[in-house]
Amino acid sequence: MTRFVIGPDVALRLARDQAVIPDEHQVLAPTLIRSQVLTLLYQAVRRDELARPDAERQLDYVRALRIRLLGDRVLQKVSWKIADQLGWPGTLDAEYIALTQLQADAFITFDADLADAVKDLVAIAPIEALTGGYRPGR
Repeated sequence: MTRFVIGPDVALRLARDQAVIPDEHQVLAPTLIRSQVLTLLYQAVRRDELARPDAERQLDYVRALRIRLLGDRVLQKVSWKIADQLGWPGTLDAEYIALTQLQADAFITFDADLADAVKDLVAIAPIEALTGGYRPGR
């Protein structure tokens, strides 16, 4: 089983595409992903980029995804350390990286700057890895 940490950007792409994740993959995320996804959808509706019923369908999809959500003390401690190490102003992105270090094989994000910043800390995978037999390597 390959374990992937996904960010809210990836969760929303999966929702938009109604992607099916094979059983051989496990998806993980920090518990904060719930609020981040809700905020991103709310903002898209407010900007008239997305109709509310479409946002609600995407939110329902994300809620139904088999995502193992984590947010314990160890994750918080490692997140703090990563944010400090990289000189980041906050720890939100660091939670995704910490979770990848602690429990996953790779991190998936569309944020090229984030991927570049953490490529020496964790393996980065493309979204297509969730639909095939991807084996991450560093």
